[in-house]
Parts: sequence; structure tokens; C-alpha cells
Amino acid sequence: MSLGDDHGYGGEPGRTSDGFGGSGQTRTRLPGSADTDIYGGARRTGRNSSRSLITVVGVVVLLIAAIAFANQGGGADAPPEAGDKAPKAQPTAPSGVRPVKGNAGGIPTGYAQDEQGAQSAAANYAVALGSDGMFDKARRRAIVETVADASAVDKLTSGFDADYSAGFLAQIGLNADGSAPSGTTFVNRTMPAGTKVSSYSNDAADVDVWCMGLFGLTGEKSTKPVTSGWFTVSVKLKWNGSDWKVLETSQKTGPTPVTGDNAVSGSDEIAGAVNEFGGFTYAR
Repeated sequence: MSLGDDHGYGGEPGRTSDGFGGSGQTRTRLPGSADTDIYGGARRTGRNSSRSLITVVGVVVLLIAAIAFANQGGGADAPPEAGDKAPKAQPTAPSGVRPVKGNAGGIPTGYAQDEQGAQSAAANYAVALGSDGMFDKARRRAIVETVADASAVDKLTSGFDADYSAGFLAQIGLNADGSAPSGTTFVNRTMPAGTKVSSYSNDAADVDVWCMGLFGLTGEKSTKPVTSGWFTVSVKLKWNGSDWKVLETSQKTGPTPVTGDNAVSGSDEIAGAVNEFGGFTYAR
């Protein structure tokens, strides 16, 4: 989203040197000049009186209209009436529903039992399961226990343990315990760009989360520079009686937009940004 300013400035078509348009001519009526006004002082006085009366009447009419509008509930917070042709919110627009108040280990919990609650849960669980915490065994277990349904904790834990094996950690340049080598900063962030409900019922939901991710190591000696990528995380959720919880997850590449022409930042700038800009703890 971007904000723009529709107001023009000097030099734009349709604008005059004084910035307002018109002939640029000004008549100055000096005090005491009524008797010598070449345009006719007496007639000017009458004309000014008529204009003043018209102005007063106009103000009164506007005040009456404003009062009537307010009494009809036409304020900004009033709900639209039936048949209102105002543009409707798009699927990607913020919903306006208040975020959850629950929190477990920094992960938002306690979602509403509806489609939006399922989308919010899937988005935030994708962030947690796509974080750098998953590369540490103890933190990984805590994340899984927070987001997963009790019936799926052991299955998901064993699957993730196999994914984050010692061989995989060495391949991406991390130490055996999942930490970054000295002089480097490990970056692994998942940022949802949108959600889509594939199926929904009161106790089950399948949600796709379109994401952009950052992954790699910063540092002068790093051979795994931080790169960005696009992917979709599919999350199968179960309503456990009080919250949405994960049963299964899967991931596929894309959809991927065309890469922009931004200049690539240096390793130090990326490391600084990662340390200075904290990730979000609540999506949608």
C-alpha cells in the first residue's frame, strides 16, 4: 500500500504563478473611499449587504443539514444501510477484528472459532514454524507443543527432528546445536502475505498461507548469504474445544513475483536490519 498526495504544486499544468489561478488582478478598497469609488459606492454597499444575507442563509442551511445528518446516524462509525453501494473490503484487507490476547512462549494463541480465526492461527503458526527457533532442538520442541494438537505433537516433533538433522545444519553453515558460527548472524524469518481457506467446518480447517521468507548467514566469511524466497505453507487445523491447533503442515514453492531492481544490500546492512527490526508476533 502506498499513500499519495493528490494536491498539485508549482509548475504543474493548470496552475498559475500565484498558485490559485485567475487573472491575477486585485482591487483594493481603501478606508474612506466610499465617496470616490469609481465603481459606484452606493450600489456596492447594497450588493455587499445582499451577499452577506445570502452567506448567513447558506450557513444556516448547512447547519440544519449537518444536524439532520447526525440525527440519522450518518456518522463515520455508523453501519452501512441495506443497498449501500460503498466499495466492500477486499479479501486481503485488514479485518479489523481485535487480535488474540493469549500468548504462549511468544506465540499468539486463543483464536476465534470461525474462518478468520482459523486463518489467523494458520498465519501465526506458519511464522513460528518458519522461525530460527526451529533450528534449536529445545526451542523446536516448545514451539511444536504450543501450536500442535495434543494428538499430533509426537508425530510432528519426530518429523521436524529428522528435517533439522546435524547433516542439514552443517550443510547450511550452522553448528551442530543450531547456532551460528562466530562472527555471523543466522537469519530465518517467515512473513505471511495472505491466507486462503481451502475447507472449513466448526472443528476442522485447511488453510494455505502465502509467505515470503528470509534465509541465510550474514558475515564477511559467510558462504550462505541471506536470500529471499516465496512459498505457500498448507496447514491442517483442528478445533480442540478452545483453540485452533495444527495437525499437519506441508510447503510448496511460490507463487513468486518478479524480482525488483533494488540494489542488493551488503552483509553488514542486512545484519544490522535483522538486529534492529524485530519480527511481528501477530499476523492478520
